[in-house]
Amino acid sequence: MSDLHLLSPKGFVASGIYAGIKTRQTPDIGLLICRAATAATAAAAFTTNKVFAAPVKIGRKHIASGKLRGVVVNSGNANACTGKQGEKDALRMCDLAANVARCKPTEILPSSTGIIGHLLPMQKIERGIAEAGLYLGDSAEHAHLFGDAIMTTDTRRKTAATTFTIGKQTVTLAGVCKGAGMIGPRMATAAPHATLLAYLTTDALITAPVLKKLMQQATDESFNSVTIDDHTSTNDTAVLLASGVSGAKIAGAKAIASFAAAMKNVCQFLAYQIAADGEGATKVVTITVRQAKTTKHAQAMARAIANSPLVKCAMNGNDPNWGRIVSAAGLAGVPFDPDKATLTLQGTVVFKNGQPLPFDAVAVSDSLKAPEVKVDLTCRLGKSDATVWTCDLSKDYVTINADYHT
Repeated sequence: MSDLHLLSPKGFVASGIYAGIKTRQTPDIGLLICRAATAATAAAAFTTNKVFAAPVKIGRKHIASGKLRGVVVNSGNANACTGKQGEKDALRMCDLAANVARCKPTEILPSSTGIIGHLLPMQKIERGIAEAGLYLGDSAEHAHLFGDAIMTTDTRRKTAATTFTIGKQTVTLAGVCKGAGMIGPRMATAAPHATLLAYLTTDALITAPVLKKLMQQATDESFNSVTIDDHTSTNDTAVLLASGVSGAKIAGAKAIASFAAAMKNVCQFLAYQIAADGEGATKVVTITVRQAKTTKHAQAMARAIANSPLVKCAMNGNDPNWGRIVSAAGLAGVPFDPDKATLTLQGTVVFKNGQPLPFDAVAVSDSLKAPEVKVDLTCRLGKSDATVWTCDLSKDYVTINADYHT
């Protein structure tokens, strides 16, 4: 898996260059283009925030056909809350990328991430897209440069890839994403500063309706299940392009199940990396709620625990404060009976049937110092489970976000 990258699926090229949008001299313009004989089958999920960026508005229109030739993205500026001019600038980005890809502008999906409320520096954008078009390639280096071009407060690239077989043919599915703060995605495939952006590629041959359905399933089980600060961004976007170059058809229950499993695996690993790179984070906190009445109930409780500032602060201080966790589950607004519940921290049962159990507080506190902390809450109300990934809340998070705009 480590030898694979975003461009390992056949039929794709990419690039990333520095155009001067970001103050740091790191790539801030990226292109991802499908070079197959026909445009890629595509599906995308976007933020459900009622305040959404211009590229999201344009992207929703361009994805409607289920076909894309490529993606153009900039970092350092979100092009959000920028009015009609922002929409014109997003469309201009599509025009410029279409010139590179030799396709219609409507076959390009635009993305932006960065500070809200600033117009794009279009002279830099125009030069940058033209330059990025000169450096397209399918090597690991090109994939890494594209991955760098989408980052803002991220401290490292986030990538994942896998292969599987359909009959005698090998399918590759890969992805890259960014996100470290303003992370509380609620993305949907059909929906009216830091951001979650995810780009996935595959060389499978799949229809748009099937891909759209699988995209929403994978998004719900991955990107919509990670939270840093529960602040749904104006720009959240996840898109998957299928070139079809492998010739492996994703049709029939078995093939669709194999593709869905691979997609879930890749997307969940990307989501996990977002939690691990949360602004100021010192650890990943994996919260699993088991035996809830419904999946939605399990998700609501897991998310309530993950988003509790008191729980996140306790995790930062390695404090096995079970009361904060149980009470967070109780305020989720779904069925929950503490007299039936069991809470386990790092393998140690600390609460059961409405009351605490004796445990070695020093030993559990030491176990919470690990880079990954596991919180398991069993409700004994049904058969549904859900997992949410988050991180602890540190002083560095406050510092990063207090200073970000300036």
